[in-house]
Amino acid sequence: MTLTGHVVVAGGASGIGEATVDALVDEGLCVTVLDANREAVARAEERWSGEDVLVLACDVTEEDEVAEALDQAVDAFGPVTGLVNSAGIACDVPAEKTTVETFRQIVDVNLTGAFILCRAALDHMGDRLSIVNLGSVSGMRANAGRVAYGASKAGVTLMSQVLANEWGGHGVRVNVVAPGPVDSPLIARLHSPEDRKVWTSRVPLRRYGRAADVANAILFLLSDEASYINGHVLTVDGGFLAAGIIRDG
Repeated sequence: MTLTGHVVVAGGASGIGEATVDALVDEGLCVTVLDANREAVARAEERWSGEDVLVLACDVTEEDEVAEALDQAVDAFGPVTGLVNSAGIACDVPAEKTTVETFRQIVDVNLTGAFILCRAALDHMGDRLSIVNLGSVSGMRANAGRVAYGASKAGVTLMSQVLANEWGGHGVRVNVVAPGPVDSPLIARLHSPEDRKVWTSRVPLRRYGRAADVANAILFLLSDEASYINGHVLTVDGGFLAAGIIRDG
């Protein structure tokens, strides 16, 4: 793949974001990592010490913090050519037990935070920009327990398609990667052993994905090989969305 420039990865200190940063570093890119978890930020600074990686603590829901972080990023590595919105939170709670506070918090981080970063990246881009927002199969199917998370990720998909429409003429591509069940810290907190059995039984490949599987899809959409792909949703789900009746064995 042909990848050059400076990529900002929000939520880049763990999980899918971390795997994406690893892959970008392997490709020789300059990377700015944004993450709200200060412990994870400290680990990330140590992990990528000596690489062209700038790690910053940043709350993606705060416009001023995001703008200041991207100012620092541009000072360090030049205009932003890629953005990966991987910062996210989730819960697995029935709708009637989901509080309004929880609903608002999840939408604020997953959807509003992504929008804030997309706008900020537009202000800090050079002559081109590729944005990859993390959606989810739970934003495309009504999975039980995901009323807030699913709504936020469905919003990410439509938001991304509107931005692809409005910004395409300005040298900006906006796409979505929608993972299915992936072994990550987020899923480890949500899925019990019984949950894993249920999800695995619905996935034709009969396994959870790896963070690197999702990172590979993200890198493709960032790359020059995807230069005519805009407003697309790429599922990385082992066939979950496509599956109908799955036979045992």
